[in-house]
Amino acid sequence: MNVYDAVSGFYRRYRGKKLIYGKSAEGRNLYAMYTGGRGAPVGICQYAIHAREWICALLALEHLNRGVPRGGVWILPLTNPDGALLCTEGAESVRRERREALIGLNGGEDFSLWKANAEAVDLNVNFDARWGTGRSNSVIPAPENYVGEEPFCAPESAALRDFTLKINPDYTVSWHTKGEEIYWRFHQTGERLKRDFRLACVLSAATGYPLKEARFSAGGYKDWCVEKLKIPAFTVEAGSDSLSHPLDFSALPDLLKNNLDAVARLAEEF
Repeated sequence: MNVYDAVSGFYRRYRGKKLIYGKSAEGRNLYAMYTGGRGAPVGICQYAIHAREWICALLALEHLNRGVPRGGVWILPLTNPDGALLCTEGAESVRRERREALIGLNGGEDFSLWKANAEAVDLNVNFDARWGTGRSNSVIPAPENYVGEEPFCAPESAALRDFTLKINPDYTVSWHTKGEEIYWRFHQTGERLKRDFRLACVLSAATGYPLKEARFSAGGYKDWCVEKLKIPAFTVEAGSDSLSHPLDFSALPDLLKNNLDAVARLAEEF
């Protein structure tokens, strides 16, 4: 199954508010769909920013079907479509002039563990939040952890930044795999720390996942939302750590069991 085609088909059929908020490095559409009504809170949930975590896009479609009882949420099912297709379809999914370089960076033609976009930028370390200071960061193109030449140099991260600034959300959630844990803190203090911890506990109760702190990471979308926009932002690592990357369709029932109601619960308790 081509996950980009699945998301594109869902987008075409979707009757709610929707838009294309940007293009990927390979020119593929970046889709956003809205569920809910008017009024606060308004959230943004983004999925599959890491290529090998493409299964999250199917969780996103179920979140759209589930909806929220209060406010509304923009669902961005496939933040990294080029990377997801590299992971599932291989180098043939990108333009010919990129293929040889990507295969060289990857160390072969099996892209199943690839995390980056088609430019070998890890989108979740390309945001302007203490950019380049993470312990695992790389300063050269790679299958994962390459921060890029500068913040927002990747079209996908720039598009997500611009969309977020346009929507001005009350909160954001990033859905990843795997580990069954929730990251919520990025140097916030005082009342913001108390507020964000309370909401993190809502997500924890909804999913059954414990709260964690990523002490040595930087440059993520969640990090940028917390530090620059000063809003609650969370990274949910769905799926058991006993599973191997990339999680496939067999993992989806478990992801749905633990995560299907999480967006609705967060909106209700915000």
